[in-house]
Amino acid sequence: MLTSISVRLKDDVANEAAVSAISQLLTQRHGVKDFQLYNFEQIRQSIERTSMTFSILILMVACISLMIGSIGVMNIMLVSVTERTHEIGVRMAVGARQGDIMQQFMIEAVLVCLIGGVLGIALSYAAGALFTALAGGLFTAIYSWQAAAAAFFCSTLIGMIFGYLPARKAARMDPVVSLASE
Repeated sequence: MLTSISVRLKDDVANEAAVSAISQLLTQRHGVKDFQLYNFEQIRQSIERTSMTFSILILMVACISLMIGSIGVMNIMLVSVTERTHEIGVRMAVGARQGDIMQQFMIEAVLVCLIGGVLGIALSYAAGALFTALAGGLFTAIYSWQAAAAAFFCSTLIGMIFGYLPARKAARMDPVVSLASE
């Protein structure tokens, strides 16, 4: 009893035409359609679509995570500005300019994000190694310096963008009001 037939097409033969011709021939010979045809090109395309969908899902999760992290950085920096109001007033009273205050808080925001980025990269490498070990070599994590550089760049950019508002708030404080608070 014959259970399967594999057909390899020449380069110049259209895939759909070959599937149709094989189906017609088998139906004609058997008198009934008592077989199934599996087109590996369609299976490959289905796998590619699934992979693309999964990649988009991961991208969306990453974007949502970045937004949540960005808002968190901004909130942390706003709390830092509020808690250090007196310190800002003292610095301005002894001659610090608005640019100096703004620069201080921008550097702090970028450093917080860079440390988070480095920890995130290290954690992703560790998770990839763990996944590879648990998979028993069936799957291996692929690392690229471009992805690490992009993560580093994104964390720096997030620190600059979401640290700007708190830094501006700190720089625009009135020294008299800042010194009076505590």
